[in-house]
Amino acid sequence: MRRSATSGSDVRAGTGGTRPVPDETPDHRRQARKRRPLRQRPVVCTVLAVLAVFLFLVSWSVGNALTVPGGGTLSERLAEWARDHDLGPLVTFGEWLSYQSPKVGGKPAFSLAGPRISPATAPSGRATAASSAPPASLRSLAGRPLPGEGQWRVLGTVEGQPAIYGTYLRASSVYSSYVAGIALLNQNLLRFVLRPGVEDPGPGDWKAAPDIAAGTREGLLATFNNGFKIAQSDGGFYLNGATRGRLTDGTASVVYYRDGRVAIGVWGETVRMTAEVVGVRQNLHLIVTHGHIPGSVDSNVETSWGATLGGGYYVWRSGIGVTATGQIVFAYGPALNVRELAELLKRAGAVTAMQLDINPDWTSFMYYVPSHPADPTPVALLPDQVQPARRYYSVSGRDFTAVYSR
Repeated sequence: MRRSATSGSDVRAGTGGTRPVPDETPDHRRQARKRRPLRQRPVVCTVLAVLAVFLFLVSWSVGNALTVPGGGTLSERLAEWARDHDLGPLVTFGEWLSYQSPKVGGKPAFSLAGPRISPATAPSGRATAASSAPPASLRSLAGRPLPGEGQWRVLGTVEGQPAIYGTYLRASSVYSSYVAGIALLNQNLLRFVLRPGVEDPGPGDWKAAPDIAAGTREGLLATFNNGFKIAQSDGGFYLNGATRGRLTDGTASVVYYRDGRVAIGVWGETVRMTAEVVGVRQNLHLIVTHGHIPGSVDSNVETSWGATLGGGYYVWRSGIGVTATGQIVFAYGPALNVRELAELLKRAGAVTAMQLDINPDWTSFMYYVPSHPADPTPVALLPDQVQPARRYYSVSGRDFTAVYSR
């Protein structure tokens, strides 16, 4: 056969005679590709396959984060997952959108006289090295005190001796409706135990449980949160011979000893590794040192002292300190800047102190009422804290401190 002179067709042999076939010009090929379904295009198929795998992996990862034991709300878990996957700026932006500045003025939403707790009284009989008289009332930073403000109440006892005192104090005359909770813990009557979290520090040979399970609650008197996620703490975590991160010289540290006592200081300077150390929790730098508040507490608040909700300086913060006589001070509350947290700890007697965790989802202090010797009832020191009082009766995602009677 030979090509016909007629443009646009040729003659081919076949059953039933001849039929015209369009020329395969570039225009015709482009039209054919346009008519081809998307799923038949190699590049599109590859992109769809990669996208499907990506969505599957993300869904699996997020699903695992939402279901892993450790407590926390949906928003907390999603935020933690995002920060762990380099999406911190996105989380911070979302927090910025939802952030509300503290309310100026006003009065607290609850009585500063506190719940039905026994008032602090001096121990009966002769005082011993393990006993302490009621501390002097604290002066409010907000000016004229409200009824009960700054007055200590007994939160826990050991063999009839007051072991934990608590009080409420406002930290600002501007944001006067916000209340901080302060606890004073007597190390002569108490022992402090570092506990790991299932996500932070995560799996390891810690030889300690991430919760306070039934059967391990006898003598339990208090629990409180520890510091930032270890990757953002400027230091490390050590417990029973295992380490996560790196214990860093110059970093503020809570050091747990074999005899149940704790010390607070600068790693490599005032505290260091010895055979008696069973735990170390590092976090940032001191906010009270030698009884004074350093000017660094006012510098680079967001970068030096933690990414806060909406980038605001006034957020929930917690901190821990030690007095000249070796007692431990814990303070936490809403609408606090770093200096105010330091001032609360100093006012309660701390000569050395450090910031722990920040933001409402992570700060808490519970004392335990001995309703049953083997199963005491947890009570939140601040009634407006976000975390439930039974937080550590379930597996915790973050590490924490448990306090028992000696």
